[in-house]
Amino acid sequence: MLSSVTLPNHKRNSGFTLLELLVVLVILGLLAGYVAPKYFSQIGKSEVKTARAQVIALEKALDQYRIDTGRYPSTEQGLAALNTKPADETRWEGPYLKKAVPDDPWGKPYQYRMPGEHGEVDIYSFGRDGTAGGSDDGADIGNW
Repeated sequence: MLSSVTLPNHKRNSGFTLLELLVVLVILGLLAGYVAPKYFSQIGKSEVKTARAQVIALEKALDQYRIDTGRYPSTEQGLAALNTKPADETRWEGPYLKKAVPDDPWGKPYQYRMPGEHGEVDIYSFGRDGTAGGSDDGADIGNW
């Protein structure tokens, strides 16, 4: 006589339930919501630090230009005079930069003015917003 025999369940359905997956997704979303703003605020700070470092390097190159030629380049000659000899400059000993004049960290050219409003020369970036003034990472960054 055959009796009903239950066989051991060797293979139980493996995997995660929909509820378990949703809980994990919620946890990941909460973590991303906490970490992402802190991470991206650091990126903004590093761009500002990069701009300040580049302004200092440009100022040093301009000082070397002045030592050689006796004056800073005019506003019209601009920062390009650090790499390319101006036509009217006889004592130019450049190039004063190893590479071309960099753009600011936001992809815009640095501004140069001689004579400057804040010193003999002004070298500055308009910051993230690309306009004069501003605050935080949109503030102007200059050699003053």
